[in-house]
Amino acid sequence: MEQRRVVAMGGFPTEPDNRLIDGHVLSLARSASPRVCFVPTASGDAEGHLVRFYRAFAALDCRPTELLLFNRTVRDLESFVLAQDVIYVSGGSTANLLAVWRAHGLDRILRRAWEEGVVLCGASAGMNCWFEASVTDSFGAELAPLRDGLGLLPGSACPHYDGEEQRRPGFRRWVGAGDLPDGWAADDDAALVFAGRELVEVVASRVGAGGYRVERGADGEVSERPLPARYLGA
Repeated sequence: MEQRRVVAMGGFPTEPDNRLIDGHVLSLARSASPRVCFVPTASGDAEGHLVRFYRAFAALDCRPTELLLFNRTVRDLESFVLAQDVIYVSGGSTANLLAVWRAHGLDRILRRAWEEGVVLCGASAGMNCWFEASVTDSFGAELAPLRDGLGLLPGSACPHYDGEEQRRPGFRRWVGAGDLPDGWAADDDAALVFAGRELVEVVASRVGAGGYRVERGADGEVSERPLPARYLGA
């Protein structure tokens, strides 16, 4: 079996020209010049997300393409996805992303792609989707727990941990109440790198950005453990 990789990013770069994490993702791919497929379902296939993706990845050694589902042109999704080296998922609505993927059968295909060594990655909703549960703003302005992710990775996820004021307290509150299982959080400009279902590294494109393990104790108290992060610009 190929190495199963997920790179779960807390947020897109706060400095638009900083592509350190994207470069690290490409280094994990099984090809020297990887095929990178952008999946902007969470944004409703927004054109602006596509433009930013192509602008960013045109400067990297890869072969970029996209998979659109709101105006779908790819007939054989499975063959198309399995031919990629990296699947890169945009931000947006996690709940809508999951619903559309399941309607098209993409959830099953992505699991097979992961098992066959395609690197799965993304930021915000593109982080949330790989876990069993997550913190999302899919249901309105207020954050809420979501419990029906793809479940490739165990536990819950919270992106934007240092970028949005209500993320950290909300995640801690829901884990403490048992509304979300123990899980992982990532700052903007940080990414959690998983091999199989195990965290192997936290990487960052900004000094000070990092990841966290958040757990509920037997007494209901919540612990938050910062995880060592490797700054990619060193």
